[in-house]
Amino acid sequence: MSDSVDMELEAILASAVEDDSHPTQIDTNTKEFSVDSIPTNRKSLFTKSVDEVVNHKKEKNIHEADLSQKCFDPVEKLVNDTPSPVFSDPSYYKTALTGENQSAQRVHQVLSKYLTSQDPKDRAVYRQQIVTAYWELLRGMVGKMSNPSAPMPKRMLVRFGVLLPSLFKAETKEFFSKIIFDNNAKEPILYVDEWFKEIASGRMGNSATDEKKQTRTANMTADQMAMAEQSRLMQLQSKNSGKLQSAENLLGLKENERNVLEIELKNKIEDLCEHQPVMGLDPHRQSYTDLQRKLFPEITDILHRLSKNDKELSKALAEVQEAKASVDSVSDKLSANGGDSMAMTNDSEAVKLEFETVRQMAKMTIGRRGNQFPIFTREFYHCTEKGTGTRENVIEVLRWIESLDPGVFHRIHKNIPNRIVPYVLLVPTYGDRGFCWEPFDRYNRVTSRGRIVVPMYPKDLRIAVLTAVADLRWQVAKEKASYYWMEEGLTGQYYQHVEQLKLKGDLKEFFIEDYILWMTKESTGVQRLDKDVRGIFWRNMPFPKELKEDLRKRSLVYDELCKKDANREMSDGY
Repeated sequence: MSDSVDMELEAILASAVEDDSHPTQIDTNTKEFSVDSIPTNRKSLFTKSVDEVVNHKKEKNIHEADLSQKCFDPVEKLVNDTPSPVFSDPSYYKTALTGENQSAQRVHQVLSKYLTSQDPKDRAVYRQQIVTAYWELLRGMVGKMSNPSAPMPKRMLVRFGVLLPSLFKAETKEFFSKIIFDNNAKEPILYVDEWFKEIASGRMGNSATDEKKQTRTANMTADQMAMAEQSRLMQLQSKNSGKLQSAENLLGLKENERNVLEIELKNKIEDLCEHQPVMGLDPHRQSYTDLQRKLFPEITDILHRLSKNDKELSKALAEVQEAKASVDSVSDKLSANGGDSMAMTNDSEAVKLEFETVRQMAKMTIGRRGNQFPIFTREFYHCTEKGTGTRENVIEVLRWIESLDPGVFHRIHKNIPNRIVPYVLLVPTYGDRGFCWEPFDRYNRVTSRGRIVVPMYPKDLRIAVLTAVADLRWQVAKEKASYYWMEEGLTGQYYQHVEQLKLKGDLKEFFIEDYILWMTKESTGVQRLDKDVRGIFWRNMPFPKELKEDLRKRSLVYDELCKKDANREMSDGY
């Protein structure tokens, strides 16, 4: 940052140093600034594959995984055509800090000293003080994000870390003004202000933390016991909802399979029942042709498959009915206990708990030796527009990842892969690494979303997202293998490889680095991985078939792996 402070900043800071005998006060009576919101028929089933679910189009919900969706929809627009006036408002700084009490005063004073100081040692001290003061300011602000009337400057401060618009470069200011405000994609990718809004509303539970020692029931007050019971019921509801969604998915698959078989049966019977007239012997008809006689065993086979399907469908239907009854039962109990009013009571406590977690998440994206400065400034922001962690840019990176690793978000339940995209929290930090906070909700391992965290201002956004996804891949595979994670599956094979090489260090970090090479180098035919690691990844995280065919033409290494695939398919061992 240049030593000269621009005119707008000078005007703002003038009042802070005008009279040393009186502490700087922020006008709490200023009106808050607000901005308008930025704006089957049955025959067709025959063309579908048997494992495809009939897609009943309904409005997407970021909290319920749509198991029928196979990939991310393309992002139509990365930014708005016209900029929002929010960062051009002359009272942005005052509005952002208005009503935040002593924490706002502290941030204002320390920031003033930091920006006007010329001594590098003093600036280093003030810079460290800003970190603490800023997080204290945020502690009081995040609970207001659920209020629809919260002014836009406060939202932008929580979302992007923008406290002072004069710290933008002109072109960066225009870019941030064009960032799409609403979640038009309806994907579970959230900015910090949206994250706290969902937590406060009760639509999303708190992120997992080390469980605290529970108060003994005998020592609980009546309100504490009611809240504990409410919490238990909500956890049970989450678990039952996951079972219901999984059961409905399986039922949909079986119903679709039955539809396809019935259409196939109908077509074959229609072919079987067509008879040509016998010339000169009207109205008599020809006997079955050779082609029609071949339909007998085919029809018999379809009938056997329909019989098997009917048994599986009946079982799936019973599971749906049972799961629905459980969900309804818990819902009734929640309503009887005053679920809505209790949720409102828990809002403040839930937000306070989540704030500490999010602060820890932010630190983890940065690392111990990273830049902890929490406020957006041109001094530290060096991203391109496409390299900034906006929601739309992150979706595009995730689309790219899923195009190379189609099973990255799949979770197997009853031999059926369910595509479940995790919650993605976009934190406004200058970190370089994303990570997985939890692979799934511990109360609903079937259909609950995991949680990954991505820094918004990294050196390389693609690498930041890849590290988070690799971490998710590892943790899901480890949880799946359970006690046998060092022996079975992806984690077991990789662990045994590292043991053979006698490598010292963090096993998961080795995996993440190799996964990045797998996605960025090996997917383009550039061989950077150890032969054994390449084989492990090829089997457990396979590229799409089209990419495999392209790679086998480039090198004998990939051609050999494709031949092994064919051998496994022939032996039914793939």
